[in-house]
Amino acid sequence: MAKAQDQKEGRSVTRRLKSAATVSGRVLLTLGVIGGAGFAVQFGASELAQRADASPAPDAAPAIPVNALPLQVETGFDITRAFIGQVEAQKTVSMSFELAGRVMEIAVDEGHTVERGQVLAVQDTALLMAERSQLLASKSATEAQLKFAEQTVVRTEELKRRGFATQATLDGALATRDELKSRIAEIEAGLANVDIRIKKSSLRAPFDGRVTMRSVDGGEALSPGQAVLGLVELRAPQIRVGVPLDLDETRLADAKVVIDGQTSSANLIALRPDIDPVTRTRTALFTLEADVAPAFGQTVRIHLTERVEADGMWVPLTSLQEGVRGQWTVLAVGPDDRVRSGVVEILHAESDRVFVRAAFPEGTRLIGEGPQRVTVGQTVVATLAE
Repeated sequence: MAKAQDQKEGRSVTRRLKSAATVSGRVLLTLGVIGGAGFAVQFGASELAQRADASPAPDAAPAIPVNALPLQVETGFDITRAFIGQVEAQKTVSMSFELAGRVMEIAVDEGHTVERGQVLAVQDTALLMAERSQLLASKSATEAQLKFAEQTVVRTEELKRRGFATQATLDGALATRDELKSRIAEIEAGLANVDIRIKKSSLRAPFDGRVTMRSVDGGEALSPGQAVLGLVELRAPQIRVGVPLDLDETRLADAKVVIDGQTSSANLIALRPDIDPVTRTRTALFTLEADVAPAFGQTVRIHLTERVEADGMWVPLTSLQEGVRGQWTVLAVGPDDRVRSGVVEILHAESDRVFVRAAFPEGTRLIGEGPQRVTVGQTVVATLAE
């Protein structure tokens, strides 16, 4: 039994020796592979270095040409403010007859141009003419009676002087004469009244203008004040526009008006002192100095130029690049012809350029177009852009 135990321990020792030999062989194999790989890498690197030293070095890349703009510092910039306005006529009237009557004729139609004093419409005056004829006849009869009364006064005075007439008779003759004179004056006043009514039966243009509305065609019996025609004055149209309360009135003197793409001068007539309750603006009235005749009611723009005092410079919009934390940057070429970056503060923007505040050394030129073609620190050939 002891012998069996010895044999078992001998077999276990043999297995352990074989396992150790296997591990040692694997370690030696691995070390050999690593050593061979290191030798191959060392040999390859040496070979590549020898080949690189044997080939000629490449030429340096030429400097990129860029268009550069000289930076000009200015003391301020002008901004243009635009306000919406409307063209309107200086005079607009709704014409009507002052007296009731039947319309006989309308001499104009919508769109017709009329002159001051021109007859536009006429009422039927047949009754007025008959009344006038009646008054004239009454005046003639009264004048005949007055002539007889004056002769009676002369005869009565002679008879009284001779003692054949009393004072009462003379007073009666004088009273009759004076009554007839007063009656003639009354008739003349009636004739003047009829003439005025006849004159008012003709509707005349109060100024040169154009007919905008016609509400009757003729033959209608109208009441006093009923609208017949609308008329606007064509001369010197004016513009009504609302402006902010903080706008200085002196700046309105240099206003420009833009109508259908054409710019004309406009003169300030008045700036109303009250505030529009709807728009909360003050109303400014301008006269239009233009050869064109805009349509009344047409929308126009009033442009005002204001000066803002601030040190800065104009740069093209294409030169801006977005930086970190919402900042804006531009690329510029320094005196050493190297590209450098600078942070700018935008003060005012227009459609193709911006006014910025920045600090650049003297002699710096701005890369206005294609800043993405270069990088900071790169040497470039700067040519002045036209």
